[in-house]
Amino acid sequence: MPYRVLVTDKLAEEGLAILRAEPGLEVVVNTKLDPAGVRAALAEADGIVIRSGTQLTAEVLKDQPRLKVIVRAGVGVDNIDVPTASRQGIVVMNTPGGNTVSTAEHTLALILALSRNVAKANDSLKAGKWDRNKFTGTQLGGKTLGIVGLGRVGLAVAQRARGFDMQVVGFDPFLSSERAAELGIESVSRLDDLWGRCDYITLHTPLSDETRNVVGPAAIAKMKTGVRIINCARGGLIDEAALAEALTSGKVAGAAIDVFDPEPPPAGHPLVNHPQVLVTPHLGASTEEAQVSVAVEAARLLCDYFQRGQIRFSVNMPTLDRAEVEDLRLYIDLARRLGMLHAQMDRGTARGATIRYRGEVAHKNTRLITASFAAGWLETALEGQVNLVNAEILAKERGIALVEEKSTDPGDFGTVIQTEVTTDEKTYVAAGTLFGKEFLRLVRLGPYRLDAQVDGTLLVFTHKDKPGLIGFIGTLFGRHNVNIAQMNVGREHPGGDAIGVVNLDAVPPESALEEVKNHPDVLSVSLIKLPEMGAVPPWLGL
Repeated sequence: MPYRVLVTDKLAEEGLAILRAEPGLEVVVNTKLDPAGVRAALAEADGIVIRSGTQLTAEVLKDQPRLKVIVRAGVGVDNIDVPTASRQGIVVMNTPGGNTVSTAEHTLALILALSRNVAKANDSLKAGKWDRNKFTGTQLGGKTLGIVGLGRVGLAVAQRARGFDMQVVGFDPFLSSERAAELGIESVSRLDDLWGRCDYITLHTPLSDETRNVVGPAAIAKMKTGVRIINCARGGLIDEAALAEALTSGKVAGAAIDVFDPEPPPAGHPLVNHPQVLVTPHLGASTEEAQVSVAVEAARLLCDYFQRGQIRFSVNMPTLDRAEVEDLRLYIDLARRLGMLHAQMDRGTARGATIRYRGEVAHKNTRLITASFAAGWLETALEGQVNLVNAEILAKERGIALVEEKSTDPGDFGTVIQTEVTTDEKTYVAAGTLFGKEFLRLVRLGPYRLDAQVDGTLLVFTHKDKPGLIGFIGTLFGRHNVNIAQMNVGREHPGGDAIGVVNLDAVPPESALEEVKNHPDVLSVSLIKLPEMGAVPPWLGL
């Protein structure tokens, strides 16, 4: 009996031809289904290929025992409920490379059109005017382009910008400065070191809690007067009201925007109708070549899955034996949380990480545990999903070395996973262990030993070991109605430097954090957001 494959969005004929030519596949194309129709059709489908139009929500995917695989012909999976698919054992794959060239070229097209007033001049001439002096532009040669996010698209933009004799400065905490230099990019370790140097700034980073409104009032204030800003990545990266104000004041000379949040943008959007803004309706991937590329790649992914049992570019399902995953579940969970901790605490550009395994864990398949650490470390910083399958590859592509060291000799604990991340500023250390069969513990940060829960919201602060500080912290959060679940303090000797880890029941307001930072005995403060206890990533499939 052939596998039935449903195609519910327009797919280039080149991709459909590959599917139809594959023995053992029955291809059903229906691009006019509403959500209820998609749900009904999936009951009789083994796989589905979609683009951005079909919404595979939890309701559509619920109770679909026949469905085995979803392939998205495109980069994102925002229109797929990945956790629901994972819980039901449905593999989700996408095509991360198909849109790279088209999006990079569209970015350069917007930079050029913005610089030479192409749209305004076109409208003026068609209106019967000949205003050459009114539309004097600026050349790209000799200008500095700042790129925020040096993934596939960001690097492709850099390559093309150098062809225009632009100087390229980039920020990406997961691309080593050595690798950036090899690619002709000057890497900076802090965004604040990029803003003020650039004549043009283009965004190519995923949207996350950390990057939302990354271009806001504070960033704009640090920029050159006359800077031009381009966004072909994700809506939500720019504080639109702040940008509109900066455009009106002349601080920002112009902006080119291809993406919005939501899409399409509502009537009266502050940027769409601004005279200094060039806008396009999410055209970054809208080229004939990109459509063919993602269709062909999607078709091959599906054929490889059904006919050869291969999984590539999966966002949720590593090719692992289920029994092995269950045996490693706690270790994988702990390593991921340590990676997420590093991602929110480390400063500077990452150079590499060493994961040291001691005791019982050294007998396990540590390669998977290391991959889980890398996935947690990278998952909020990179475009697309990061999981056990691709985490180490993504790190390697950015010049980041992952080193494992093992010792079966037991130490103070039966098992310890110690992670050390080196940046261009310093080395950060965090270690964890297992208590019993379900509890994860943080037992070391930097030189300090402690015993803290590694879940939920953590306030981590280094401080002088002086009387009264712990009372101050408790009183402060009580005043802000934020309950403290647990507090741990580690120190090397009385009266010296120390570290505190406070598990909070809620995220504290910014004003409370500022009070902590302003205490004379507090040296540094980090707010860490980790999954709740027992919550495992969707790509683990458990």
